[in-house]
Amino acid sequence: MPLITEMNLPVLPVENPDFQRDPMPYVDAARQRHPWLARFEQGYIVHGYQAVKDLAFMDDKLVMGLGHVVDFYQVRGTPWARFMLEMLQSHTGPEHARIRASVAQAFTPRRANRVRPAMREVIDGLLDEWSGRDGFDFAEFASYFPIAVLCGVLGVPTTGIPRIRNAIETHMASLTLDHKYYPGFLEAFDLLWDYVDELVRDREASGERDEDALLDALIAARDAGKLSDLELRDMVLVLLIAGYDTSKNMLTLTMYRLLEHPEYWQRCAEDIDFCAKVIEEMLRHSSIATVFRSVVEDFDYQGHRFPRGAMVAFSMPLANRDPAAFPDPMSFDPFRESETRHLAFGRGEHICLGQFLARAQLEEGLHLITRRISNPVLAGDIAWRPFLGAWGLSTLPIRFDVAA
Repeated sequence: MPLITEMNLPVLPVENPDFQRDPMPYVDAARQRHPWLARFEQGYIVHGYQAVKDLAFMDDKLVMGLGHVVDFYQVRGTPWARFMLEMLQSHTGPEHARIRASVAQAFTPRRANRVRPAMREVIDGLLDEWSGRDGFDFAEFASYFPIAVLCGVLGVPTTGIPRIRNAIETHMASLTLDHKYYPGFLEAFDLLWDYVDELVRDREASGERDEDALLDALIAARDAGKLSDLELRDMVLVLLIAGYDTSKNMLTLTMYRLLEHPEYWQRCAEDIDFCAKVIEEMLRHSSIATVFRSVVEDFDYQGHRFPRGAMVAFSMPLANRDPAAFPDPMSFDPFRESETRHLAFGRGEHICLGQFLARAQLEEGLHLITRRISNPVLAGDIAWRPFLGAWGLSTLPIRFDVAA
């Protein structure tokens, strides 16, 4: 059985700006040589739908590969490296289940629906502030929405968002495996850590408790011995990062796609159930996450041997565009009927904890945005984020009319 390290696999130039703008010509060519596996500069990319789905469940063979990311930058021993190696996603088995259980009840479908009114309040407030202009950068606008919702779930003020927005962006850039972001992400992490530590200390000093606030639930879990003091702060930081980057990228990509499909705009304004269809198809058509895994013991899959120590990336954006799983995958069709579920939120024990909250805020955000602004059009050049980590648009300038 051939080792993947000895195979003549196609190479995907994920660092190339042309690939970031449109990866599909490169991926289509790669699939002619191998249907689901390719190389990139630091390891291997699994881009076939079924292969990603199967391998994502092999949590005993493939663990979160953030150790590779830390070693790429040669920064072991730094606070950032400690966080990357010890946060929730880097654990497996009982330790992962223990830490995840401390917040799981806050992210059920029922809890996500309970905070929908707060989501509407946040997006309405942002639209009150932004929609009076002739236009704006939608990517910047969207960056304030999901994290404000997450602050509400945690029960902390939104006044700190401007302080940490750029730091979260810089932290996430570390996942692009590009040395130009070093040492910026180390400095950004220090700022984020100080912010989270201050949140926890202020809440403890206040003596206030809110049974609906996730921060208070985490403090109670710490006090009950279910979390350590360090794990408490790590979890708050994980939630803030996750509550910022992924959802705002998806909302921005949804706007970009709808600029090409104005026939769907008014329908989204009239029907939130249709918004749910649009969001679900967007999660398939333009999902954003490529996640890293590390092979912890040799294993075989479909006639291929994966050796211990190999770095493997699961590319959800590419897997969800696999024609073997989704006919005519590049067609954006909210009415698509398929028994095949997209992989935008992952699979296995690391499946996205906040997927129900993410769906709810994307649906509510899209519905209110389409009700408040009309006839949006592209108003300038767009810019794409690096493909690895959290893909998407870094700028999306638009013009529009204010809806009646």
